[in-house]
Amino acid sequence: MDDFLAAPPSEMQATVSLRAAMSHDIEWLVEIRAEVLRADLERLGRYDSVRVRQRMRDAFTPASARVIVVDGSDVGSITVRVEDGARWIEHFYISAALQGRGVGSHVLETVLAEEDSSRPFRLNVLQGSAARRLYERYGFVVDSEDAVDVFMSLPPA
Repeated sequence: MDDFLAAPPSEMQATVSLRAAMSHDIEWLVEIRAEVLRADLERLGRYDSVRVRQRMRDAFTPASARVIVVDGSDVGSITVRVEDGARWIEHFYISAALQGRGVGSHVLETVLAEEDSSRPFRLNVLQGSAARRLYERYGFVVDSEDAVDVFMSLPPA
């Protein structure tokens, strides 16, 4: 996963890039995750300050993770993991201070364009999360859902 620098979307004045994650990134990334998920998890009655951090520590694999960089500052992450014939988007978190500014759209467009188009994308999002609208704008559809998660997919191009 090479670094890249792309022209920012018109609604953004920032420069967005991705870099390969390293093992030392995990501690600040677990804090971003806790920040981003807190409101949704509290609304769902599922917030646990230790568990929200530990789940990311347990699943973090630097080889498949990338760090989102905006104007030279690390602000989030995204992972694409291949399993069972699908590309799973996971750990897609952007600091709350930068949400709603086009960063997520830019990153998602980049990842969708650069990955192998012969396999579907899959992901899950918390019930009631605003992130679901982002995924729906890019063609993701609901496959199933439960009281906590919505499972979505995007067929191969």
